[in-house]
Amino acid sequence: MAEIHHDFFPLIRVYNDGRIERLMGEGVVPAELDPETGVQIKDVVIDPEINLSARLYLPKNVDPVQKIPLFVYFHGGGFVIESASSPTYHKHLSMVAAEAKVVIVSVNYRLAPEYPLPIAYEDSWVAINWVASHGKGDGNEPWLNDHPDFNRVYFGGDSAGANIAHNIAIRVGSEKLDGIKLDGIFLACPFFWGKDLIDGEAENLGAKNYIEKLWNFIHPKSPGLDDPLINPEKDPNLSSLGCDKVLVYVAGKDALRFRGFYYKEALEKSGWRGTVEFVEIKDEEHVFHLFAPTSENAVSVLEKLVSFLNQSKF
Repeated sequence: MAEIHHDFFPLIRVYNDGRIERLMGEGVVPAELDPETGVQIKDVVIDPEINLSARLYLPKNVDPVQKIPLFVYFHGGGFVIESASSPTYHKHLSMVAAEAKVVIVSVNYRLAPEYPLPIAYEDSWVAINWVASHGKGDGNEPWLNDHPDFNRVYFGGDSAGANIAHNIAIRVGSEKLDGIKLDGIFLACPFFWGKDLIDGEAENLGAKNYIEKLWNFIHPKSPGLDDPLINPEKDPNLSSLGCDKVLVYVAGKDALRFRGFYYKEALEKSGWRGTVEFVEIKDEEHVFHLFAPTSENAVSVLEKLVSFLNQSKF
């Protein structure tokens, strides 16, 4: 058996012979009606040349006249595992679509190491432009032509997906994307870090070493952990975040939790004129709400997200 070249347990192993073994996140759920929520689900191709696709969610009993919010979601998985069709996200996003009465576009961006960063960001930007092309009701996807209110668009994601949601929102603010108005972003246990440790991180140096090695692995051309893509404080465009409100939630046992609060402080100091709310769920692990979606704390997170997607202000 070939020797292991990179080992990022429990995510992925890469062997010296080039073989890649993903250790989780490989499951797939068909795109079909969710019997528990009544949410309709289908897969669409965005760009066949780069194998870019998305999974769409449409809640039941949608009024054909009344437009509803649009939630664009980016899945987590350290940029190396999971997909828009994994059981984890199928369950979670079905619940969000049903409870919040929103249309959801879950982006199936390409993964590292076969497609190293910044490809996931570029795929996500292509997806957002494709979504925006439906803003006048003449795109190629009927669900997006008929149901979303493009003045009430939200981005969201967990872990690496939250990182993507933030960075795409920065690009929206910098490039003034036509066709949508980004109202807010939801960041669950966001995957942020930095070269210098902040309060609390010194308690877990193993996390720092793991994240630094993983970041260099998925983005070999990055300048390091002060790259604005992973350390928003170093981004000169932070104040141009292209939305009015941000909801950040972290888990109390997650090594990334300190970065979530640090992100809130950095936003507030940057000159950005929006509102950011920070929520910490005590005694929970990283993205726990995905793995125990019916637990009391997960339901609390869902209720907060539903409120966020349906209100113009906190």
